[in-house]
Amino acid sequence: MSRDNLKIEFRVHTVWHVDDTMIPLFMDRFSTTVGRSTLEKDPDAIVKTAYGNFVREPLRTFARDEVQRRNGLEVKDALITIGDAVLARIQRYAAGSPFIISSVVVGNVQYPEEVATAVSRKLAATQELQRKDTEIEIERKERTKREVQAQGIANAMQIIRGQLSAMYIQHEAIEAQKMMVNSPNHTVVYIPVGPMGVPLTGTFSATEPRGPSAALK
Repeated sequence: MSRDNLKIEFRVHTVWHVDDTMIPLFMDRFSTTVGRSTLEKDPDAIVKTAYGNFVREPLRTFARDEVQRRNGLEVKDALITIGDAVLARIQRYAAGSPFIISSVVVGNVQYPEEVATAVSRKLAATQELQRKDTEIEIERKERTKREVQAQGIANAMQIIRGQLSAMYIQHEAIEAQKMMVNSPNHTVVYIPVGPMGVPLTGTFSATEPRGPSAALK
């Protein structure tokens, strides 16, 4: 159980050997009598038994204690730290004995299925939230772009309206007529107009001068 009462399964692997200079002490104090038949099947039975009697349970106790000092989801990120702490404790415990312990590795952490499922859902929700944040940021940039474009159009229209004087329009009309004259395919029709630009229709005398707003006959 972790500090926040989360059940965690994990394994502890250790590398060790017997000090050659202390083999008599090892055989006398730490090993137990193993039958001949057992030794024939497993030559390492004496060593395994001695390890089980002297190292295994303290090692497990130290590992559980180090895990219980942390919250469940913190364990997977602290495996090296936990292994180093367990190694230091088991080495202090085995000091003066024939057991020389060189390394301890904590791994294969397994959480309950519901915890793994919850973590997966949280990760998926986090990714979805990041995706939505990205979409919102893109939409914000697009809106800013449209606002800038609209402001540019408004500024341009304001400038154009400020320049649309009667003289400017006449100048543009003359320039357009020049372009039509130089075009190979064009037809120009001039008609008289009256007040408000309304075209005048009827028959006019060629000898009698009339203005654009002269009365009809």
